Formats: sequence, C-alpha cells, structure tokens
Amino acid sequence: MINILKIAGAAVALAVVVVLALAAGKPDEFRVERKVTIGAAPAKIFPWLEDPRRTVEWSPWEKKDPKLKKTFSGAAKGVGAVYEWDGNKDIGAGRLEIVEAEAPKKVVMDLHFLRPMEGRNVARYEVTPVAGGSEVAWSIEGPMPFVSKVMYVFFDMDKMIGAEFEKGLGDLKVLAEKP
Repeated sequence: MINILKIAGAAVALAVVVVLALAAGKPDEFRVERKVTIGAAPAKIFPWLEDPRRTVEWSPWEKKDPKLKKTFSGAAKGVGAVYEWDGNKDIGAGRLEIVEAEAPKKVVMDLHFLRPMEGRNVARYEVTPVAGGSEVAWSIEGPMPFVSKVMYVFFDMDKMIGAEFEKGLGDLKVLAEKP
C-alpha cells in the first residue's frame, strides 16, 4: 500500500512539474482577434463601436446574463465613455473606458476586469473600407501572468474568446446591414 501511495505521489508531482514547465513556456502576452466583412460603410458601423450603450446591442456577453447590472458614465460616446458591469459567473465584473476614438476607423478601450480574475487589457475595434463595405476587426491583448499561463495549458484562450468575438461580430453585421 505504501508503494502505491509513493507511486501515486510521484505521478502527481511529475504532472505538476510538467504543467508548470508547459506554463513557463507560454508567451508573456496574449492577443486574440477576429474579423468580419460587413456590407456597410465605416460611417454606418462606427456608432455601434464608439458608444457603449449601443455596443450592448450586439455584445455576446450581454446575452449571457439577463440580470447584468450596467452603469454608464463619463462621455456619452467616444473618448471618456465608461461602461461598468457586474454579472453572474459567466460575465464577472469590470470596467471599460474608451481611451481613443478616431471616426470612423478605430476605437481603443482600457478593460479592467475585476472578477472572476483581475486583469487589465486593451481591446480595439478597427474598421477598414473594403470592396462592398467594411472589414471590422475586434481584438484584445494584454499581459499573461503566470496563473493565466497555467490556465492556458488547459484552455485555448484564442478559441474561447474568439468564438465570442465571432458571435458578436455576426450580430453587429446584422444590425449594420439593416437598411
């Protein structure tokens, strides 16, 4: 029995060492981006990007918690517009502030997540004219602390966040292409 416990303990210790070694090899920063082509001019799309009150119309996270508490403050739109949320375990809590807006090309946001895990990231919407409309890119980037690197061993952040970005961009496309 003691030998079985020793072997089991050694196996667990080895598994922990492997996970920590894999985590140590992960990058210090992450970036996730998705794009969609929308059959509308940048000027028609931009109002849904520069105004947090309108962003909630297509954000995939809004649908995950019908009781989500929202607070808007600062500027009505563009630089200084602030959106704070407090939701269930799927949404968490945090604060978004638009720190740069260049109509109709780009919106840059400072994202401060409070729960489930604290973090500070930068999110961007970039709109580029293309034949037949616009390409909209949605990205998020930020530091990858060691705890996040350990989680990244088990979960693919690009797939998780990317899938949500794809849903949101799909909903934005529907809204922006309406006559």
